[in-house]
Parts: sequence; structure tokens; C-alpha cells
Amino acid sequence: MNAGDVMIREVVTVGPDTPVMHIAQLLLSHGISGVPVVDDEGTLVGLVSEGDLLRRVEIGTERRRGSWRAFFTGTATLAEEYVRSHGTVARDIMTRDVVSVSRTTPLGEIADLMEQKHIKRVPVLEEGRLVGLVSRSNLLRAFASQRAEPSASAADDSALREALLAELGRQVWSRRTENTVVVTDGVVHLWGLVATPEEMRAVELAAQGVAGVKGVRNHMIVLSEESFPLFPGSAAI
Repeated sequence: MNAGDVMIREVVTVGPDTPVMHIAQLLLSHGISGVPVVDDEGTLVGLVSEGDLLRRVEIGTERRRGSWRAFFTGTATLAEEYVRSHGTVARDIMTRDVVSVSRTTPLGEIADLMEQKHIKRVPVLEEGRLVGLVSRSNLLRAFASQRAEPSASAADDSALREALLAELGRQVWSRRTENTVVVTDGVVHLWGLVATPEEMRAVELAAQGVAGVKGVRNHMIVLSEESFPLFPGSAAI
């Protein structure tokens, strides 16, 4: 799935000269945490979020620095903080360096961006113009809308086994050579050793994710939980 499949198309926006108080009221009335700032041509020029309204002189939350800290802080930074806490319109407080995506950006890449940049939403642009918005809640809804669909034709056991082994082969954490996968009548049986309960669960989830698998039977042993030697002369680590 891509951004175009889940994005909000009717996006609440403001202009660069929209009053700050009006922006705060918009966020509250629409139950949203941020609004894109666009010019008269629909081009994205910034974004205002709740965080941009956090430091305001009206409520006494502007950033305060002691004389020594202020002395060692650059005048440009001090001036910027003053504008953000006293600014009257969107252009004063908006974030200008906005992370954006296109309609065809995969949801996986969007999730990575949100995680890496610590952001809750990304505008969707087409030739610089705003065409939509993807938020964390959109990703959650996309996930919640999925359901397991029965495959049109049941894959044979050999194909299911090969598909699972291929998936495990793509995972750095997997130790395929140390485990045995057996598929019987569409049911995957997992045998062998794993180092941790998390590794066991990861293998199990990989098996469940293979299209056509009817069930998973997990017979694996977690070494960190094994209190006795598995065979004479061995020790569980």
C-alpha cells in the first residue's frame, strides 16, 4: 500500500498570514494536532503543530534562560525563540523544513520517516503542491482494516515450506540451519533451537505470514529457558 491509498484528501490548511489564535482554535475544533501552511498557489511552505504553540508568552510558557545561559546562546537562536513565543501569524511559528512524501511512497517508508524524524504526520505532495496528508492514525486504520483472506488455491506443502525458508533467509536474526521446518497438510511444524523467546515468536510470526498456511505448531526449544543439558556433555546457554 502507498500514501495515495490511505491519505486524507480533504486537508485542513492555513495560510502564512493566518493568526496564531485562529490556528489554535482550528486544531481544537477539528481534533487535529497539526496543519499544513500553503500559499495562494497551494504550494506547501510550512507546517504548524501543537509543539509550535507550546512556548507562548500569553500563558507564561516562553523559554526562559538565565543570564549566563543567554550569554552563551547565539543571538540568532534567542531572536528565533522570541519570534516563536511572540509571533502573531503562521509564518512566525511554522516549521519550514517539512518532511514530505509522494502518492506512490510505500507505507513502510512513511512509517520509517515518522519513527526516524519523531513526527506524527507527513504531507503528500504532487509537483510541490499539497494533495493529501498521512498521519499515524491513517497507518493504524490501514492496519486495522486488513483481514486474513483465504487463498484462492491452496499451495502445496513443498511450496509453503520454500516460501517460509525464503522469508527466514531474508531476516538477519534467523538461524535457518539450526531449525527444522516441516509442513503437513498446510500446517507448519517448527522444530529446533532458538536463543530467546523473542526469536521463537519471530519465527512463528514469519510462518503465520506465509499465504496459504493453515496453522502453526511450535515445538521449538528456547536455550535460555532450558535448565538441563539437552544431551550429555552439553550446556544450555
